[in-house]
Amino acid sequence: MIPIYHLRSCKVKSCMVLSEPYWDHHIPLPKLGPLYSRLVTAFVALICFINSYDGDFVFDDSEAIINNKDLNPDTPLSNIWKNDFWGSNLSSNSSHKSYRPLTVLTFRINYLLAGGLHPIGFHVLNVALHCVISVLMIDVFAILIGGLVHNGREAKLSLSPKASFLAALFFAAHPVHTESVAGIVGRADLLCALFFQLSFLVYCKAFQGGDKKFSVLWIFGSILLCAVAMLCKEQGITVLVTDVSDLFTGGLLMRLALLFLGGSFLLYARWRIMGTGPPSFTEVDNPASFAENVILRIVNYNYYYSLNAWLLLCPWWLCFDWSMGCVPLIKSATDWRIFWPLLLWCCLMGLVYQALCSQDSNKRRTLTFGLVLLVIPFLPASNLFFRVGFVIAERVLYLSSAGYCLILAYAVGYCSCHWKKHKRLLRATTLTLLCVNVARSAQRSQQWRSEQSLFASALSVCPLNAKVHYNVGKNLADRGNQSAAVKYYREAVRLHPKYVHAMNNLGNILKERNELKEAEELLSAAVHIQPDFAAAWMNLGIVQNSLKKFDEAEQSYWNAIRFRKKYPDCYYNLGRLYADLNRSIDALNAWRNATMLKPDHSLAWNNMVILLDNTGNLAQAELIGKEALKILPKDHTIMFSLANVLGKQEKYKESEGFFLNALKINPNIASCHGNLAVLYHRWGKLDLAKRHYELSLRLDPSAPGTKENYNMLKRKLEQRQRTVG
Repeated sequence: MIPIYHLRSCKVKSCMVLSEPYWDHHIPLPKLGPLYSRLVTAFVALICFINSYDGDFVFDDSEAIINNKDLNPDTPLSNIWKNDFWGSNLSSNSSHKSYRPLTVLTFRINYLLAGGLHPIGFHVLNVALHCVISVLMIDVFAILIGGLVHNGREAKLSLSPKASFLAALFFAAHPVHTESVAGIVGRADLLCALFFQLSFLVYCKAFQGGDKKFSVLWIFGSILLCAVAMLCKEQGITVLVTDVSDLFTGGLLMRLALLFLGGSFLLYARWRIMGTGPPSFTEVDNPASFAENVILRIVNYNYYYSLNAWLLLCPWWLCFDWSMGCVPLIKSATDWRIFWPLLLWCCLMGLVYQALCSQDSNKRRTLTFGLVLLVIPFLPASNLFFRVGFVIAERVLYLSSAGYCLILAYAVGYCSCHWKKHKRLLRATTLTLLCVNVARSAQRSQQWRSEQSLFASALSVCPLNAKVHYNVGKNLADRGNQSAAVKYYREAVRLHPKYVHAMNNLGNILKERNELKEAEELLSAAVHIQPDFAAAWMNLGIVQNSLKKFDEAEQSYWNAIRFRKKYPDCYYNLGRLYADLNRSIDALNAWRNATMLKPDHSLAWNNMVILLDNTGNLAQAELIGKEALKILPKDHTIMFSLANVLGKQEKYKESEGFFLNALKINPNIASCHGNLAVLYHRWGKLDLAKRHYELSLRLDPSAPGTKENYNMLKRKLEQRQRTVG
């Protein structure tokens, strides 16, 4: 962290003299006042990402928000301190150990304010946070480039107004930020960056008394804000590490001791919170970390670093996911891609040399802090300290991009200073770069508005990524286009033959299309690859049941339940199997288990009523039906089944009430009209029976038995008329 400098004069409080960076006034931007520069920066940040404000929940939002019970007001608030970012208990072996309770708390507040899962409020807050962070970057860059001075009225004056403004504009408009801003899950990166900045600025406050003095209170405030940043995302701890570049000598050892102790305590607390140790990832998540030897791992890690650098330099090829074959491993010294890590390190070494050895103190200062801000926040994602669960993640570049923007702003200033004859060209180039970044950010945030456009955009960037094809297929299937989905699921399995989730989903579609043999083969392969894949076991059981392989189906269902103890849908399907085998008691027990695990499991309740009805246990069927309607008071299918049971018991009035209530909810059920007509027929209300027979036949002319019953009724009515005549 870099303290604030103060100029000494009769009007300005100070302890040492700094000169304005000589290249600042050459930057091809107008010199705006502090207020106007902040308004322009906020406006640029806003226009880049505003079109995402009414987007959907996409990609990881499903797990972190839609399926995360910690957002529900009915869930105890204390749960957010026990569970990870995705709602799983931290002690679970399946937990990713991403402990971000404050981020989850903001999601929960969004849920409360909106009265449910309405994405617009989530998106608006993300865009607003990016605007605030971009504005605060002006002060951060001003301190890093040349320091801030304070006049006698405590107003801050920047020694590098143009450079800090330009760097902040580059940051506000960088397209690599789209995932963090337009993707709601990116809230973790935004909040972490915000408190990272505040921690840094509060640390600088400690030196307003001069370079020989500092305030311990402000230092503790900085450490506290660092802890807050960590509770938003783990990357927040790196704000303390940036203190390695501190130029002040006054109290240096004391400050470093405080920061070291504070950082050590935070790291220890974070490790204790993880409980069972670091998370475990698979080869699919991060193939380089599973490479055969250390040399291959190092080479591929460095190749990943070069790809991250390329995303900062040329953020045109952006993708929501870079795993599963998107970046093939370098396995040979003859692979031409080795050139890119070498080029990266040559550039970095050149920058380090200039930062350490240049005769120009302004250049040394700016490049040093630019490199620190570029590298240090990226370290947790570098695989150096622990294995991470991704190949490339654009969101982790949110903070690191600030270092890149600072170096880029310096490059513009340096060129403007030394290429004065080409000043117009440099101005045009700078404005063109900003405009291109704004346009690309707007385009990319448009793609993040829906899963359909997001997944489709990745096909051209990562055509070898099996997960991209899987997600395109899943989105198509969810929208009812199963034929098109099959094509993408097959491609996902071809690219990654052990992709069990693609096999499972493809098997499900083939099951619905009655292509049972291939479905069985796919699902059998899936559970062979991943024996604890409960959903695949259940789906395999359904297919085997359809193929009349009853013993195998029963074993598959029990395997699913063994690997997922609380699996109501599997108990429901197991009950259907037992019903097919006329094992009524076992079927009832299975369906009862389903309703105990999931009280609103309508199909299980309804099947119990129907089975008891079919086996002549009408009194018990009535009790079960009424119990179900206490939990599901508007379920017309249960009303229909219960009405049939009551009708058989000649409780005509009560039965009529349930039939009519069911028809109020859904008036277009032919079978309900038909059975109500039968009730009236038996009850002797022949005119009402005639009316409902006719309604049933109008809705479904081929309804079984209805036409015969209607003809019987007409004969009875005709006979009655003749008798009256």
